[in-house]
Amino acid sequence: MICTSVTPESRSFAKVDILNAAAQSDLVELCLDRLIKTPDIGDLIAGFDVPILVSCRRPEEGGSFKGTESERINLLKQAIIAEPAYIELDLETAQQIPRFGKTKRVISYTSLKKPLAAVDDIFDEMEDAKADIIKFTWPTPTLQTAWPLLAAISQKREIPVVGLGLGAAGITFSLLGLKYGSPWIYAALEKGMEAFEGQPTLAELDEVYHHKKISAKTRFIGVAGLGVAERRTVEVFNKASEQLGLDFICLPLMINDFKQVHKMLGILKIRSLVVSPRMGEFILPLAEHLEESSQATGYGDLQLNQPDGWHAYDTVRRSAVKSLEATFEEHTTGSTSAFQRKNILVLGSSGLTKAIVYSLVQQGAVVSVASGNDKAAQAIARAFDVRYVPFANLYDTLSDIVIQTDPELKLGPGKTEFNPAYLRETMTVMDISQLPEETELIREAEGRGCEVVDVNEVYRKQLNQIFKAITGSEIPEAVFESRSEYTK
Repeated sequence: MICTSVTPESRSFAKVDILNAAAQSDLVELCLDRLIKTPDIGDLIAGFDVPILVSCRRPEEGGSFKGTESERINLLKQAIIAEPAYIELDLETAQQIPRFGKTKRVISYTSLKKPLAAVDDIFDEMEDAKADIIKFTWPTPTLQTAWPLLAAISQKREIPVVGLGLGAAGITFSLLGLKYGSPWIYAALEKGMEAFEGQPTLAELDEVYHHKKISAKTRFIGVAGLGVAERRTVEVFNKASEQLGLDFICLPLMINDFKQVHKMLGILKIRSLVVSPRMGEFILPLAEHLEESSQATGYGDLQLNQPDGWHAYDTVRRSAVKSLEATFEEHTTGSTSAFQRKNILVLGSSGLTKAIVYSLVQQGAVVSVASGNDKAAQAIARAFDVRYVPFANLYDTLSDIVIQTDPELKLGPGKTEFNPAYLRETMTVMDISQLPEETELIREAEGRGCEVVDVNEVYRKQLNQIFKAITGSEIPEAVFESRSEYTK
């Protein structure tokens, strides 16, 4: 069940917001704390078919009420008299306001600074305050901080528990809540109307996360990270699963350390973890077994849980090299390598850099490495027996192919910047530093007449590899053609 929060400032627009939310959700929360003038609550909530929950929170609870505490309590009392389906009361306020009529009491505990350590201790107090539903709210920047909140809602109790995670992993908690029995989860009506920072909108829950498909039987695919690229992966995988009739849904995971992660993934029955290129090095230690390339490079972007433990694989290097090869296919014959007699300059010093260099060396290519971090680039060159180019000497280096792997590299004339004047129309350029996005370097290369490897093709090849490894099926081509505003 979805509860849409509306946070109007004007009484005249409050009913419109409720009407719009009611058409798309199962429950509407009317937050009174931002209203500039005292409302007629009975008039505001009258005439709607969906149940209404009324709240009025103090700033220390994440709300915006600027009046006195006495004024806030009086406003809540007026709300109860109007008989909404639910009224939200913090524990202290609930002890001052008795039950009235048919309105159910949502007794809440909010901590804006840290998770609650002992849920059971305060649970009894909330039960004594005549709670019909208990609500916990606290910061969830990572999977680890969301874990106690998940435990609170997933335990079988006489009083249902609703949880609200604040921060990066709030969406993680919400999706898990749908699977593990939370009475409802929260959403904003639209962008700019969030009750708290980072709250997903109804459209985002639907178009990107496919929340309506989630049930107790849903199998989650873990996606490490919460950036635009990761959301795009989530969107593509979820659309593909829906079109193919598969019961897989992506679960975004914010992992900042590896303590207890294996145990958590096991409890959640997550057997696959998709990793963006920028996190390929960081997440790799989570795996117990590495394929040969990951052993050599310290990089992996897919982890699968096999009977003997977690295995790491490197998919992006394969898709990148295949896309680069396809660019030269028409110029090569027989067994001749597409990279024969080609000088390839790889820019970067990350795990992705190592993965690309490793793959090109396997193809017999002539490779040079350069980076704003000369020491790191020199170490890569030494490890894979390729040429090291000091960044200061970059512009004296001839190359046929330029591959950019460093998301931090800026274009410009500075000492640690890459000057696009280096590019010539005879060159081929591939930039995979910000998959699946088209970068400034790609646009510069196109403008200078270079042959540019299609970054979308690299991305499609990579996601197809991953999706097939997890589900056994390939992504329908049409899935890649549509894109929501939340992944642009």
